[in-house]
Formats: sequence, C-alpha cells, structure tokens
Amino acid sequence: MVDGRDRTALIVIDMINTYGHDDADLLVPSVAKTIPALSRLLERARSAEAPVIYVNDNFGEWRSHHGELLDQALAGPHADLVEPVRPDDKSLFVVKVRHSIFYETPLTYLLAQQDIGHVVLCGQVTEQCVLYSALDAHIRHLRVTIPEDAVAHIHADLADAALRMMRRNMDADIRPADEITF
Repeated sequence: MVDGRDRTALIVIDMINTYGHDDADLLVPSVAKTIPALSRLLERARSAEAPVIYVNDNFGEWRSHHGELLDQALAGPHADLVEPVRPDDKSLFVVKVRHSIFYETPLTYLLAQQDIGHVVLCGQVTEQCVLYSALDAHIRHLRVTIPEDAVAHIHADLADAALRMMRRNMDADIRPADEITF
C-alpha cells in the first residue's frame, strides 16, 4: 500500500501492436504463448472491476489516438495477437513514446487518482519495457507483480535475467497469471 492507496490495477504494456519492427520475428512466437494467460488475467481483472490500463507506444504517429492505433493493429497481419486482449469500453489508455510506461506520461497522476498502490504489469517486452516500467514503479513506491506467463520476450535468456532482476532488485512478486487476484 502506498500512502493509503490499496487498489490494484492491471497494466497492459504495448499489446496493441502491428509487429512491423525489426525484432518481430523473434517476438511474435512469445506473444502467441502469452495470449491465453493474459486473456484470463484481463477477464479476472474486469470481473473484479479492477482498473485495466493499456499503456502503448504510439509508433511515432503523433496525430493518432488509441482508437486509431487499435484499428491499425487489428487491420495488420497479426490481428490474432491483438483481438483477444483488446481494450474494452471501461479500459483506460495512456500513450507512451519510450520504454517506461511512466516516462513523460500522465500514468503516475492517473494511478494516484485511482488510489492504486499495486500494479500488475503484463505485455511486452519483458527484457525492455516491462523491466524499465517495473523499476519506475518500484522507485515510485508501488508494489509490483509480474505474471511470468503473461509477459512476452524477444530473447528468452534476457527475459529470464530481467525477471530475476525484478524479483531481487525491485522486490517484484513474480508468479503465474492464474495465481494473481484483484
């Protein structure tokens, strides 16, 4: 709990994606493996009426809003990876431009307004955006949980190291998605 904030939010990182980048061939198989666990996690969070916040790259499209990003991803060749985890009408959406979900975004303010002291970070990429976001959550005194089967990676060895770092250095709770409650 942070300053009396005791709510938990599920934060979905970079899952609205066209996979039109250099590492996509390495990332897509890992994303496909995470979809079932991530879908179950989303369903439980929504059933518990926990805040679900999508924080997503804008792909350099500075005129785009989240609806356009979603439409673009659903029209792409990997729509099957987006459709099962797409935002619903109650989901919140924050656009980011760098690795951390906190860097120059309104997320810290949003979490405070929602009385959130615990974040469950899922999505992609474990060894990049998830790792940096976990660190930034930790230094903001938020409790951090990472569902190890609901985060995708480009390089498995780096993802394993990132999960160990999050557990050891950020006191993150690393566990299977089905063990997380809201």
